[in-house]
Amino acid sequence: MRLALTSVVVVTLTGCSALQPYPTYPADALPGETDTGPRVAICYDALVSTLGEVQTAAQQECAANTEVTSVRTDWQMQYCPLLLPARATFVCAPKK
Repeated sequence: MRLALTSVVVVTLTGCSALQPYPTYPADALPGETDTGPRVAICYDALVSTLGEVQTAAQQECAANTEVTSVRTDWQMQYCPLLLPARATFVCAPKK
């Protein structure tokens, strides 16, 4: 019984961390879009992750002295798995 309970706890905790936002390939710029810095993208689950968590994950991918600016979000799942279907693309713009 004790082993079964321990297994359930471990699986539950592992499953929660598997849903954390993580970096992926950013979306390409659309015609007419100009970037003030490099692009980064984050896969996330819109039902589980907060906007703050996604922005923090994106900021960690940017260089120092930059701030993330949201470009767009898509759900095409070419770069993100089924459990984290949203891809938010940001530009790492120099701080003003």
